[in-house]
Amino acid sequence: MSQNIYDNPTFFAGYATLPRSVKGLDGAPEWPALRALLPDLQDKRVLDLGCGYGWFCRYAQQQGARDVLGLDVSEKMLAQAATMTQGTQIRYQRADIETLQLTESFDLAYSSLALHYLTNIDVLFATLFEALTPGGALVFSCEHPIYTAPAQQQWIVDEQQQRSWPVNHYQQEGERISNWFADGVKKQHRKLATWINAVIGAGFEMVHLDEWGPSEEMVALNPALAEERDRPMMFLLAARKPL
Repeated sequence: MSQNIYDNPTFFAGYATLPRSVKGLDGAPEWPALRALLPDLQDKRVLDLGCGYGWFCRYAQQQGARDVLGLDVSEKMLAQAATMTQGTQIRYQRADIETLQLTESFDLAYSSLALHYLTNIDVLFATLFEALTPGGALVFSCEHPIYTAPAQQQWIVDEQQQRSWPVNHYQQEGERISNWFADGVKKQHRKLATWINAVIGAGFEMVHLDEWGPSEEMVALNPALAEERDRPMMFLLAARKPL
């Protein structure tokens, strides 16, 4: 099974303090850009990979989705999602998306900041391609390879207090260890080309790629976002299964 860091009590408690945990989608600054990549969800069957608290599942329900399946490896996340959810259109299941098998079809496969934990994305994209209906959409966000590349993911500040993000070991794909709310959090670094080619290799057509960063207006409202204009922390990708 994939590393289940979200069931670590220390990690879970720290994660609960993030704006995206407290405010949901409105607490994720990239959400407006990610939302713009989504198809119309009215009467659609939606799959959320790494659903966490279920914020997107509930959004899809509010947008008229016919059926929503939220998957997560974390029992703590799923328990929290269940307490926050009403209605029968949303189902939550515990699943390791690293070894995911699907027996039903969907119109949208969605994931927010979860796939960079996986060691094998080729198998997952192939599974999703088979499960999506013709014309179905794949929309996801991941940590950007510029962010994941360095062995030590932290800013370097010079004598003039200018910050720089080290881009080293970029070509060396594989595991990266970070200490984020808990020690030993395992993520996978891949080149941007590897991500794109994995999507194409599964049969998808590329629709849009966004190396996301906040606008000046967003920084004015939330100055803490200023550093995200110096390097991309995440990318957003939309693809489609051909008709």
